[in-house]
Amino acid sequence: MNIRSSSHAITRRDYDAVIFDLDGVITQTATLHKIAWKTLFDDFLQRYAARVGEPQRSFDADSDYRLYIDGKARYDGVAAFLASRGIALPYGEPGDGSDRETVCGLGNKKNVLYLELLRSRGAEIYPSSVDLIHELRAKKFATAVVSASRNCAEVLEAAQLSDLFDTRVDGIDLERMRLRGKPEPDSFLEAARRIAVEPPRAVVVEDAIAGVEAGRRGGFGCVVGVDRTGHADALKTAGADIVVADLVELSTD
Repeated sequence: MNIRSSSHAITRRDYDAVIFDLDGVITQTATLHKIAWKTLFDDFLQRYAARVGEPQRSFDADSDYRLYIDGKARYDGVAAFLASRGIALPYGEPGDGSDRETVCGLGNKKNVLYLELLRSRGAEIYPSSVDLIHELRAKKFATAVVSASRNCAEVLEAAQLSDLFDTRVDGIDLERMRLRGKPEPDSFLEAARRIAVEPPRAVVVEDAIAGVEAGRRGGFGCVVGVDRTGHADALKTAGADIVVADLVELSTD
């Protein structure tokens, strides 16, 4: 039975691997990311407004995060949000200090804020997602995790999930290998290459619009959108074959 049917079954006849996004699909650290982004941008916007003499709307942790940040590499997210507000900053360098008002400096400050939250609050998981991964591995599916975050390894370790994946492609790989971030498919294609699976034989599971677009552009056999925030239509428009509220709705065969 194909996953596009109403039963949402991932079958060995149709697929050999499942590639998961991390934040919002497996772990609940998307909440920590939103807090860190809002802290970062609200502080910056307040200073920017005082400097230019024009009021600035605060960062919306729902719509702004979903439209400009979610699923993208950190610096790409900073650039996209600033562009949405018509704010031009120098790009800077990846080594910029977190006090620098550059795209890289703001991105690095966000990372500092996020790591502080991760260490103080830990990484919560979605149990149904972890259960599905265990089931997939028991049935000899290859599994991979893809994240735009440079902190992917730390999150997996904090959640005790490191041994559940055959490969990991994260923000460090994107920079080292010069892979384009989502919505381009590079990170998913690299994960598929590492586990020696052709894209049509793999399923992509994503909660971000940019990630769903990446899965569709990469020619993957099925793209599953995970709607935890009430944006199912946006995920379908982006190219999701099916949309589920939770991975408990998926089964294996």
